[in-house]
Amino acid sequence: MEEWKFPVAYDEEYLPPAASRCWFPRRETMPAAERERAIFERLQQVCRYAWEHAPFYRRHWEQAGFHPSQLKSLEDFEQRVPVVKKADLRAAQSAHPPFGDYLCVPEGEIFHVHGTSGTTGRPTAFGIGRADWRAIANAHARIMWGMGIRPGDMVCVAAIFSLYLGSWGALAGAERLRAKAFPFGAGAPGMSARLAQWLATMKPAAFYGTPSYAIHLAEVAREEKLDPRAFGLRCLFFSGEPGASVPGVKDRIEELYGAKVYDCGSMAEMTPFMNVAGSAQSNQGMLCWQDIVYTEVCDPATMRRVPYGRRGTPVYTHLERTSQPMIRLLSGDLTLWTNDETACGRTYPSLPQGVFGRIDDMFTIRGENIYPSEIDAALNQMPGYGGEHRIVITREAAMDELLLRVEPNAAIHGAGAAAREAFRAEAAHKVHTLLGVRAKVELAEPNSIARTDFKARRVVDDREVFRALNEQLRSGG
Repeated sequence: MEEWKFPVAYDEEYLPPAASRCWFPRRETMPAAERERAIFERLQQVCRYAWEHAPFYRRHWEQAGFHPSQLKSLEDFEQRVPVVKKADLRAAQSAHPPFGDYLCVPEGEIFHVHGTSGTTGRPTAFGIGRADWRAIANAHARIMWGMGIRPGDMVCVAAIFSLYLGSWGALAGAERLRAKAFPFGAGAPGMSARLAQWLATMKPAAFYGTPSYAIHLAEVAREEKLDPRAFGLRCLFFSGEPGASVPGVKDRIEELYGAKVYDCGSMAEMTPFMNVAGSAQSNQGMLCWQDIVYTEVCDPATMRRVPYGRRGTPVYTHLERTSQPMIRLLSGDLTLWTNDETACGRTYPSLPQGVFGRIDDMFTIRGENIYPSEIDAALNQMPGYGGEHRIVITREAAMDELLLRVEPNAAIHGAGAAAREAFRAEAAHKVHTLLGVRAKVELAEPNSIARTDFKARRVVDDREVFRALNEQLRSGG
């Protein structure tokens, strides 16, 4: 396979011919069976490398009765190699701070330090070696090429530059692609209005951020008397949250900006996060770039691959990383995968509906499993939707109740009580039709629900409050 060895050592001067659809034509379009043979050989190398360099993997695998010498097929990898959970990584870093005993290079070789925020537990530190950073940049450049971004194009990175890896990966990819990097960032007060002005002036070809921020930015631009379609963007690519593969959300952003939308993302630990980005010819959903990050979609109960056409949770393995390689890392997300022909000619499996969301984000109302992204899709398909909502889960007596606080747009809000009631009733009907669960819908004032330039958090679960009060009453408190 083109320049495919371990550890990787890409030619930093390489660029495909401008007319080439693919960065690496043979790797991206080869028969799947041939690629799987090459992937299996790489998995053997990666597992031997981790066994030799990471006490974490030796300990983890010995407990499961696995040794790299047992790998004789891809099926062996799936059946014999145990998954790694985020809790395992946190425990390793707690016992062997700061990077855990799955760091496979000397600490002195670390080039970048990133990590998770730690909002759901101990923060996880990422120690990324210089060679791995180059590999990340090459992978991002390759996949951005697939979106139609070319040398000389300007790429606006409108995401927080902090420990969050998404913005840095997009920047590294733009630089490797020889594009004009425009790292605007996000997060400061008043930044969205300034960004809208800059976009109107600079007219970049591509924009990276989160879907919710792109929608918010379009609202701010209009308040500034600017038309987002006049920014001249050809494409917007997103990670950090579901949405860019959700038809209602994707279509709305494409309409707002007059540009193509590409969904990206896996896990920060798995950077390049765009290992599952779409391409210019097949931009619905995501492609699994299996020769960069090997992706299995597995039954959450057995961790065995599900057949194509079925839902499961992605399990990821690095094929190019050497500093903190992840081998069968459990994502905890839910998706559906297929292996159909793609319009771009690439022979990778795909996630046609993207990632639905984290399995942990799913909530159950009266026996129905619901993902927040499904509600996002329903509301974004309504012309009168104002751009934000909150999902409030409560409990009355013994029954769970679903309340949606929804902003109508200014036109609906100003059209009178009858128009507002019609919009409210339509929202309730649409959600009931989609989810099979009745929801109470309340209308909020336009722009009264806080926007975000990072990941949107729209679910408020008040059932714990109800349980606590019940416990208090039972105990006589």
